[in-house]
Amino acid sequence: MSSVTSVKSIEIDARGPRFSAAITTLVLALALVTGSVWVALFQAIVFAIGATKGPQFTPYAFIYRSLIKPRLKSPLRTEDVRPPKFAQSIGLAFTLVAIAGAATGTSMVFTVAVAAALAAAFLNAAFDFCLGCQVYLLLARIRSN
Repeated sequence: MSSVTSVKSIEIDARGPRFSAAITTLVLALALVTGSVWVALFQAIVFAIGATKGPQFTPYAFIYRSLIKPRLKSPLRTEDVRPPKFAQSIGLAFTLVAIAGAATGTSMVFTVAVAAALAAAFLNAAFDFCLGCQVYLLLARIRSN
């Protein structure tokens, strides 16, 4: 007899990741325009925190909770933390590839990797479309079949 256990997911304010994506868009745009590996490294650290502890523990989430959320009048919308956490992992992978490209003198790798992460962050910030979250959900569907 097998027992099925359900994993209780952690719910986060769904508006927080979108706010974080807006800051991420600005940071990655700065990295792309300046070609700064240090800016990319900073964003990689933010992604690493989001990927390991959860996006609710990033510096951007702290800014959201402290300055933005108290001023919002719209009702709270929550979402499962797992898709945004997975999206942070994808962002981390792209920024690590960018940093590796810069470290090896391959500026095209840096540019393409930062631009890809920037495009995904922009989609979330501007249109509330989390590409990494969609990949997570697609993989979850494939695993369940």
